[in-house]
Order: sequence, then structure tokens, then C-alpha cells
Amino acid sequence: MAKILLVDDDVALLDVLALSFEDAGHEVQRAKDGVDALAELKRARPALLVCDVTMPRLDGLSLCRQLREAKDAIPIVLLTSRDTEIDEALGLELGADDYVTKPFSTRVLLARVAALLRRENAKAGPGKPTLHAGDLTLDAERMRVVFKGTDVTVTVTEFRMLEVLAKRPGVVFSRAQLLQLVRGDDSVVVDRIIDTYVRRLRRKLEAVDAAFSSIDTVVGAGYRWRE
Repeated sequence: MAKILLVDDDVALLDVLALSFEDAGHEVQRAKDGVDALAELKRARPALLVCDVTMPRLDGLSLCRQLREAKDAIPIVLLTSRDTEIDEALGLELGADDYVTKPFSTRVLLARVAALLRRENAKAGPGKPTLHAGDLTLDAERMRVVFKGTDVTVTVTEFRMLEVLAKRPGVVFSRAQLLQLVRGDDSVVVDRIIDTYVRRLRRKLEAVDAAFSSIDTVVGAGYRWRE
């Protein structure tokens, strides 16, 4: 049970989503576009943001970009009528944690949100050890990433990706394995989306040290954390 901010300019859809989330036990906040969403985020902090892509004034992709540029790691699920891999990759490149294509069932959306909330809550659980992998430190209790003494802002999904790879250096994970381990659900998503997650992580860590090369691409197999 969590506070969820729903953002969509379609009032009818917003009403349906709000009812579904409230029936599932969540507390719902509403906003009709990205501008209202930013104001709502300041007024009362939600645990997660569900946001349509196409909206007036400030669209979902622009909202996602603004939040990530402001170092805000709130989990974000984007909703869109677009259904190409390129569009999905774009949303993830901008920092979204997940992506649901319209038309969708509210059951699927609720399951995706629940999976993200579980991952985020797991990071805050008591007794979670701090993981050290060379110059990288992962503090699971605070979902904090420190690389060479510098804090790196990551999303829930990005944290999980680093955690999976760094815990088992040298082990090669296929894209399908990483997708299952990172997302932890049975969502139908192309496994090439893992490339987008890896690209985002490399970019963030290379911003601290351009020589970062700990995530290896194993051609034809997947990825591994360099020993």
C-alpha cells in the first residue's frame, strides 16, 4: 500500500485508474499534466509516479527528464499509445523504470507498480549489507550508489541492475536472465531493453570516471561485471 501519483490529461482514464489503485489499497494523488505533477510532487511526496506520455504543457517524457536531471530517483512508470521498441527505449533512456503500452489492463499496470514498490521497499529493509565492488559501493538500505567517492543518482531498476552484476563478478548473465532478475515479473518486454539500462549505467559512471569499464559486453551472450 503506497501513495501513487497518477498523471494523465484523459479525465475518464484517470478516474478509472484512480478507482483501481484505491481498490488495491493505495492512496491516490492526481494531476492532469506534467506541470501539475511537479506541483503535486512538492505538495505531497508519493512513493511512485504513473504518467502518460502525451499531455499538454509538459509531456511525460519531458517530466521524466526534468525529474532525473534534478537527481530525483522516484520510480516512474510511463503510459503510452506508442508500441515500438524505439519509443520504449527512449522512455527508459530518459530514466523511466517501466513502460506500459495502451491499451492495457489495470491488472497488468497494478502488477508492474507492485513489482517496482517491492524492489524499492527491499532496498530499505533492515540488515541489508553494503556491497563493495572495486571503487563502487552499493548501500541497499539507502539505495545509494557511490563510485570513487561520488554519489551517483540511479533509479530503482538501475540499482537492481548494478546489484545483480556486481554481486557475482565474472558471471555472464544473458539479457533474458537480467530482465527476469532486475524486473522480477512476467511482463512481456523485449530483452534488448537491457541494453538501454546498461547504456544508462555506463553513462552515469563514466561521468565520474571516463575510464569506467567494469560492465563487460560478452558478444552473443550478455553482460558481466569485470573481476
